[in-house]
Amino acid sequence: MFKDKTLVITGGTGSFGNKMLHYFLEHTDIEQVRIFSRDEEKQDLMRRELCDSRVRYYIGDVRNFESVDDAFYGADFVFHAAALKQVPSCEFYPMEAVQTNIIGANNVINAATKNQIKNLIVLSTDKAVAPVSTMGMTKAIMEKLMVAKSRTVNPKKTSLSAVRYGNIMTSRGSVIPLFIKQCKEGHPITLTDPKMTRFMMSPEESVALVLFAFNNSYHGDIFVQKAPACTIEDLALAIRQLFNPTNDIKIIGMRHGEQLHESLIGAEELPNAIDMGDFYRIPMDDRSLDYDKYNIKQNPQSSQPEGYTSFNTERLDVDSLTKKLLTLDYIKKELNLS
Repeated sequence: MFKDKTLVITGGTGSFGNKMLHYFLEHTDIEQVRIFSRDEEKQDLMRRELCDSRVRYYIGDVRNFESVDDAFYGADFVFHAAALKQVPSCEFYPMEAVQTNIIGANNVINAATKNQIKNLIVLSTDKAVAPVSTMGMTKAIMEKLMVAKSRTVNPKKTSLSAVRYGNIMTSRGSVIPLFIKQCKEGHPITLTDPKMTRFMMSPEESVALVLFAFNNSYHGDIFVQKAPACTIEDLALAIRQLFNPTNDIKIIGMRHGEQLHESLIGAEELPNAIDMGDFYRIPMDDRSLDYDKYNIKQNPQSSQPEGYTSFNTERLDVDSLTKKLLTLDYIKKELNLS
């Protein structure tokens, strides 16, 4: 499938980009992977560590259409992971989030259609469902841009789709590295709200979600992977159990833009979502603006009070979390395990 093909990963020096790059180099016959990012230092480190002629490095910013267009020329597939992802920083600098997550995403979508990229998958987040934060709102608009473009582009030339994922465990900026650092340094583990719940996805599961979307998407689809969740308190207890059982826990209150629970599928989306086993497919609403053409009937499921959330999904306890944490390479490294 990937023989003689070229993949571009925007934000390719980030946590997801690194994991996806290694998957393609180790498990496929891909001819070339282009890493597109604005981080020159991380690209140089990646170049030195990999020493792989299949990898090409493009310095650029998704805010600049020309640099995106150059990176996409002659490519076959694009995974768009470049984004501002930190909720508090997006709250304090909302226009920066708009520039990257909306305008940048629009540049990626337009460059993909211009260059007839066969398959573009944009990476979204649970925070885009009924968003209350700037980061979530900008990601929600990114999804809308993808769906809107899907209505006007020939899918035989360029297929557009999206994936939504919950928190990727151990990713840059996630809470797990912070908790581990606090444990190792003997500082209290700082919890925002003990009852707060979050989806828990391993880096490998995030790769599996994108690959599933790549192999199963229709034009304008959004894909979600079913994932367990936990309370932040149980996560802290599991990490404390592994790294420093004597560490204190300190409640500091919710941060700017945070929600108590997250949603991967909204209440209005769930009745139309297609259950595909370990995944949900949310098809594009392809109706025109001429609503009079449609006979709107009451959907018997439309009164469902909630969607698919971190509160009503499978809940991991401390023991289950500990076992899941011990499967992660990052945790093994921090514990000095082989």
